[in-house]
Amino acid sequence: MVDIAEVTATPSPALLTPDNAVMLFIDHQPQMFFGTGSHDRTTIINSTVGLAKAARVFDVPVVLSTVAAETFSGPLLPPLADVFPDQKVIDRTSMNAWEDVAFVEAVKATGRKKLVISGLWTEVCLVLPVLSAIAQGYEVYVVTDASGGVTPQAHEHAVQRMVQAGAAPVTWVQVLLELQRDWARTETYGPVTEVVKEHAGAYGLGVLYAQSMLGEHAAG
Repeated sequence: MVDIAEVTATPSPALLTPDNAVMLFIDHQPQMFFGTGSHDRTTIINSTVGLAKAARVFDVPVVLSTVAAETFSGPLLPPLADVFPDQKVIDRTSMNAWEDVAFVEAVKATGRKKLVISGLWTEVCLVLPVLSAIAQGYEVYVVTDASGGVTPQAHEHAVQRMVQAGAAPVTWVQVLLELQRDWARTETYGPVTEVVKEHAGAYGLGVLYAQSMLGEHAAG
C-alpha cells in the first residue's frame, strides 16, 4: 500500500528524459517506403522528421542506420538526414540491426538504457532489434507513427508482439512532450513549439492560433 506521507511531487523514473534516452532510426529509406502500406507514407515521414527534431531540440543522442543503401534500399530519407547533417549513418547487411556490431556499439557508446526506436518495416527491421534489445536488458519505446509495415495487419501484429515482450508503444508527439514535460523550461519552450507548429497538424495550428491571439508564451 502507498504511504501517503511519503508521496512527493516527483516524476517517475520510467519517464523519458533528455539524459536517459537514445533515439534509433532504422531503415527510413526509399525502397522501404515503397513497400509500406500500413498507413499513409507522408504521415510516417512527417512523424519521423518531427521525432528527429525532438531529439535535436533536447540534444538526445541518435543512431541512424540503413540496410543495403547502395545496392537495394537507397539512402536515408533526405529530410531525416538533413536534421543531422554531420551524423554518420551505419549501413548494414543484416535485417536485424542488433546483429550488426557497429550498430550495437554505437548504442552502447551512448550509455543510455532507454531506447526510443522507429523504423521500416515494423514486422521485420523494427521488431527484430526491439526483441533483441529487450532480451539484453534495454527498455524499449516503439514510436508507432514514425514506423510502418507492409500491411495494416503486419504493423499491428508486430506492435502487439513487441508490447507482449515488454516494449512500450508511443507516438512522436508523446515523446516530444515527455521530454519537455514542463512549459516553465524556457530554454526548450520555443524550439518545442516550433516543432509542434511544423509537424503536429491540428495541434500545431492550435499553438499557432494561441500564440497569435495570446502572445508567444501561450503554452501547448
